[in-house]
Amino acid sequence: MGSWNVEHHNSVELLTYSNPPHNLLTITSLLELGDIFERLAEETDRVKVVVLAGGRDGFFIDHLDITGRPDWFKVDSEGKWHTAEFEALLDVFHRLEEIPQPTIAAIDGLAAGGGSEIALSCTIRVGSPRARLQQSEILAGVIPGGGGTVRLPRLVGPGVAAEVILTGRVFEADEALRVGWINAILPAEDFIDHSLRWAERIAQNSGPALIAAKNSLKDSLRLPFHSAIARERGIILRHMESTPLITGKAQKVES
Repeated sequence: MGSWNVEHHNSVELLTYSNPPHNLLTITSLLELGDIFERLAEETDRVKVVVLAGGRDGFFIDHLDITGRPDWFKVDSEGKWHTAEFEALLDVFHRLEEIPQPTIAAIDGLAAGGGSEIALSCTIRVGSPRARLQQSEILAGVIPGGGGTVRLPRLVGPGVAAEVILTGRVFEADEALRVGWINAILPAEDFIDHSLRWAERIAQNSGPALIAAKNSLKDSLRLPFHSAIARERGIILRHMESTPLITGKAQKVES
């Protein structure tokens, strides 16, 4: 069995990570997660929303375990990683961001380092009162490598992101909510059930519309304003052309 437990709840897929004792990320678990994303990307009819959660008490997901792998940080004369495996690991964060379905990080406990970067790669983040978020890499003499220095400033602003990354300090749930690192604080008791209900409210909507909305939201962060507006128009036109219900309503109004 892998480190990720996969459960289906209506139109929501719940991925729960468990790696005792502290839920450290590992090579195997990240590559396994990438394989799960590849499968889910082909199952948009069955799965509308994906929720990621931690399966160890007090932890969402902790930093990447690099014990015994000093070769990961070596590059060749062309500036490429000596270890292709490390490049594949870093690509998993991008694959999480790119899967068609909206994704929710359900954080009950510590999300640090790579665990925080997994949460940042999700579309939405919710936490319990026990949620604690941290980019801890600076404390080990390195910087985030899974997109933390790029995604976090876009989420919370450059000033707050600089404080997070340069100090390595922990943000408790209330502060994380205030700065926009998480979207909501849900009750600690039966937290996963609350998170699933939160996700199911999203999953009640049209699957194709959710995918289209996620695509446009991603583009809004990556493109200049006018390019993003043009991209949004293209997405909505393609979506309306492929959605008979919307087309039928439009024709009815016009008649």
